[in-house]
Amino acid sequence: MSIRHVRTTRRAGAAALLAAALTFTLSACGGDDGTGKENTSASQGTGKGEPSKSGDGKTYPDSSKVIATFKGEKGLEMVIHEAKRDAGGFLTVTGEMKNTGSEDFTTPVQWNGPEQDVALTGPSFAAMTLTDAKEKKRYYVLRDTDNRPLTTTKYTSSIVAGESLAFFAQFPAPPTSTTEVGITFPGFTTGTIEIS
Repeated sequence: MSIRHVRTTRRAGAAALLAAALTFTLSACGGDDGTGKENTSASQGTGKGEPSKSGDGKTYPDSSKVIATFKGEKGLEMVIHEAKRDAGGFLTVTGEMKNTGSEDFTTPVQWNGPEQDVALTGPSFAAMTLTDAKEKKRYYVLRDTDNRPLTTTKYTSSIVAGESLAFFAQFPAPPTSTTEVGITFPGFTTGTIEIS
């Protein structure tokens, strides 16, 4: 097999994996309500409906339920809306960073995690980890074949006072016997979230 053929095969495999990841991401965080029509009734801060796109073109998680809230510094709160297991062996955590303070919050580089390859992606939530105390395992944000984290990336460097930054992060799913996991993210208190 020639080197050119091997490179072509690798590129095709990488493209297929990336396409699958993007498809899953869009279905997990997009605004499709299953009817083929985009649900535009929900927007940031309404607390109703499925994940949707608002008038500003951004996608927001379903904020109708809150499974946990973790306090950060300078009035920042990490609100977790869902930790959902899917049939593909993934666990997707969705939520939003709410700036409840009176000043804009500058997002720290620690959120990207310590890996240099991941840092090349730009701002991300790659430093988020989940811990399964029952199985004594720690789970890190998944990466694609180009070592890009499967999480929200390239967001703005600050969160305006009173505004929110929606996010998602994908992990390997713990065994089905695990119903809750610990969540750790730089600058926030550590706690547990329930898996749906």
